[in-house]
Amino acid sequence: MIKKLVSLSIIFILAVQLHAQPSDSWPVFRGEQHLTGVSKTTLPDSPKLLWTFETGDNIKSAPVVANNKVVIGSTDGFVYCVDTSGKLLWKFDTENSIEAPALILDNTVYVGNLDGMLFALNLDNGKKLWDYECENQIIGSANWWTEGGTTYIFMGSYDYYLHCVDAKTGELKWKYESDNFINGAAACANGNAIFGGCDGYLHVVDVTTGKLVEKIDVATYVAGSVTIENDKAYVGDYDGRFFQVDIKNDKTTWVWEDDKTHLQFIASPALLGEKVLTANHNKFLYCFNKNTGEKLWEYNTGRQVEASPVIVKNKVVVANMRGDLAIVNLSDGKPVWTYEIGSQIISNPAVANGQLFVGAYDGNIYCFGE
Repeated sequence: MIKKLVSLSIIFILAVQLHAQPSDSWPVFRGEQHLTGVSKTTLPDSPKLLWTFETGDNIKSAPVVANNKVVIGSTDGFVYCVDTSGKLLWKFDTENSIEAPALILDNTVYVGNLDGMLFALNLDNGKKLWDYECENQIIGSANWWTEGGTTYIFMGSYDYYLHCVDAKTGELKWKYESDNFINGAAACANGNAIFGGCDGYLHVVDVTTGKLVEKIDVATYVAGSVTIENDKAYVGDYDGRFFQVDIKNDKTTWVWEDDKTHLQFIASPALLGEKVLTANHNKFLYCFNKNTGEKLWEYNTGRQVEASPVIVKNKVVVANMRGDLAIVNLSDGKPVWTYEIGSQIISNPAVANGQLFVGAYDGNIYCFGE
């Protein structure tokens, strides 16, 4: 069973202490280790386009932000690092397309490519520190856990394995084998890596040992990343089902689906307070009561959505595959700002230090603020 602390309240307090990020940081593609998609900053009511930066090809990856630096991978194979004014600081050639978001931790960038190579780069200058090779492509972000003076970096691959390496050296710690491709990132909570795979299972793996803690049959195909709060996981699948899993009791507690469309959930959920949000290929952004699964509201974005929503205080940022950005109220889903980039967006924005950063298929990074 899952590692137990004295009470759920203690778990929550520890989670806040360990995983909260400052307002000027968005170091992993969903903001923090639990992959909740919540930014600590605020956005202006009507953000203005401040700058764009052009890479050499499509952008399928999501930006990450730390130390006033924005890092993103492009399908041209380069990792780009620009400052928050849009000036190029460095770029690094990984020699194959990058679709996985990067992770920034302790002044190091960890990023995988379609060769299955994971690179560790110095955030200040882009110098390669080490690399590690999987046997197939890396699509999802890396995540991390620190215990006993060791920091563990782990990421999934299409070779069916969740790989875990030492953050400083890139030395393999362990490999955990699932039954199919691992497409999304693994969330991390209380020393466990938690992910859904194309095998339809929710896997809970001890980060320090690589040993299976729990394996729960949840779906047919989980393409996105899961969101974790205490002992609950929030998951969307390829059959159009969105649900809550009680990890401790090994069961699905509620399920929601659109009876008319049954289209896939690629986006990862966002979670704040009593609300959990996700978006679907049927064009809609949805908000649910996290405890009951009751649909509270929906917002029609106008086109399919694969990019994960981001919660910023009382607002939600969502992007669609037509290239539309929107900010809606968290309370009722009413739009308060829209912007047409005109090139499809499939990865979620980063929101840090009052600015919104997003990559698009036209190869540009866009920055909005005031």
